[in-house]
Amino acid sequence: MVPNECGPVTRDAASIHKLVEQLEILHEEMRQRYVDAADALERVLPSHRLSAANLIDYLTLRNFELREIQESLAQLGLSSLGRAEEHVITTLERVIDNLHALAGDEHGRRTESAVSFQEGQQILAANSLALLGPNRPDRPARILVTMPTEAATDYSLVADLVARGMDCARINCAHDNPDQWRCMVENVRRAAQAFGRTCLVLMDLPGPKLRTGPIQPGPRVIRLRPKRDQMGRPIAPATAVFCSDDFDRRATPHELEGATFIPVDREWLTLLRPEDRVTLNDTRDAHRVATVTSVSDTHATVAFADTTYVATGIRLIAPGGRETRVGLLPTLEQSIVLHPGDVLTLTQDLSPVDPRELRIGCTLPDALAATRTGQRVLFDDGKIGGLVVDVRCGEIDVSIVSAAPRGTKLRAEKGISLPDTDLDDVALGPEDLRLLPVIAECADLVGLSFAQRPDDITALQGHLKTIGGAGLGIVLKIETVRGFDRLPEMLLAAMASERVGVMVARGDLAVECGFERLAEVQEEILWLCEAAHIPTIWATQVLDQLARTGRPSRAEISDAFMAGRAECVMLNKGPHIGEAVTALDDILGRMDSYQHKKTALLRRLTSWSQTTT
Repeated sequence: MVPNECGPVTRDAASIHKLVEQLEILHEEMRQRYVDAADALERVLPSHRLSAANLIDYLTLRNFELREIQESLAQLGLSSLGRAEEHVITTLERVIDNLHALAGDEHGRRTESAVSFQEGQQILAANSLALLGPNRPDRPARILVTMPTEAATDYSLVADLVARGMDCARINCAHDNPDQWRCMVENVRRAAQAFGRTCLVLMDLPGPKLRTGPIQPGPRVIRLRPKRDQMGRPIAPATAVFCSDDFDRRATPHELEGATFIPVDREWLTLLRPEDRVTLNDTRDAHRVATVTSVSDTHATVAFADTTYVATGIRLIAPGGRETRVGLLPTLEQSIVLHPGDVLTLTQDLSPVDPRELRIGCTLPDALAATRTGQRVLFDDGKIGGLVVDVRCGEIDVSIVSAAPRGTKLRAEKGISLPDTDLDDVALGPEDLRLLPVIAECADLVGLSFAQRPDDITALQGHLKTIGGAGLGIVLKIETVRGFDRLPEMLLAAMASERVGVMVARGDLAVECGFERLAEVQEEILWLCEAAHIPTIWATQVLDQLARTGRPSRAEISDAFMAGRAECVMLNKGPHIGEAVTALDDILGRMDSYQHKKTALLRRLTSWSQTTT
């Protein structure tokens, strides 16, 4: 019974017995669903049985509309069931007992297979320790950092991250190569040992992500443009680096990071001296001069006072008439510019396309055949959106409905999302299977990208057992609406492994479900995993602006604070990643005294202690 908001709270026995009857129906439904799930529970490891039963109880609880009951319970000073995730049926039974006590009845019972109040938090903490390693004393949430390519060669970078607070290192196997991954892992292990800490390694499988096909490369040319003030007056020359054709850019000195390199003949390069003037005619036949500012055994730094376009094969003339030609420059990356109203053809043909044509390949041809007219197609993390207007054999037409008014660039190898299309792709493709032995050799955890069904988890478990990697922890990356919808079944399948966790991949999820739904989706994943006592990783764009620019936004500080409800928080790479780790370490430490999961912790506030008497 919900009392009139203007009248007194009704506590008569009849009202309380009505509440008891409603909750007893819920209790009986939990018991019945537990019996019905016997086969699924049997496949779960014995160490996860209590957690699996609690998950089923939570799903039953959330299948009921409880808001009016919650209000009535709260007005009686009882638990409203809003914090029941870790110990569902125990909480329900305690509430029923308390209602009977308020009505003057004698009543009491306990379900033997229930998770107690203490056990729920203890089981989740133990599972988090097993999967992610120990947390820092001053913060329960771990910090996971995505390793940049430089982590393979720069030990000091990795050591600095461990020193600042990194607890786990993530390697994205969609980038770099096995030799680089091994070097990254070696640097992580070395740094962890040096600081006397544990730092586990998570390696993500690439998964079956749809991407755009190749675009014809542009010319091999670079533009060097001096800096100018607002009046157009030059204030700093454009700089470049002459280097030999065999110059190893992976060993680039720190002071040359981000420089523009121009390959030249080694013998010609060694004869250059500071203040030498190298002349050339650029691609527009404009006469230009490059002044040598410094030289070394491997390269020479030069300055251009005027805007210069340098292409492969252009002749360079040094003092004394010594000549050489510019070596092979990288091709310019080209893009297709899309405007609202354009119609883009997606095709299974992966031949490089002319960027002037509204046509591009799709890396998963079967996805095109599964689409239907009217379904959404999103490109490049949702920067461009459209609707399918025609489906033909091997290709579809997409009418662009969201893009910048002046056009948005679509490049090769950008993600394609089909949120309305029921794709039957398995999460483990041939490339993933090829990489699994390397991951089993190097990693502590394997990330299953685009997990969408229980069979995906079962297949991964089987392959790991075959190659001797059954001991690896498994992290289910929830990146699609289909994965979110099937998460309960996937969690039960994952519980056949000892160490399992879930990554809330908010970037891809936001594209699929819509940014307006992301908040509720990520909350529901956290609640469901807490009910299953499965640790979660809060991922994508945490302190992203700080990591990229060195200055955080106000909103992302609040986001990082809320991320502490997960057992682990992931940072992506960026030039200021060390500063981001330090900031996150501080934020998570502060958050620990304010909130645990959904429960606000009522620590003593000192902010206003002197304002009243």
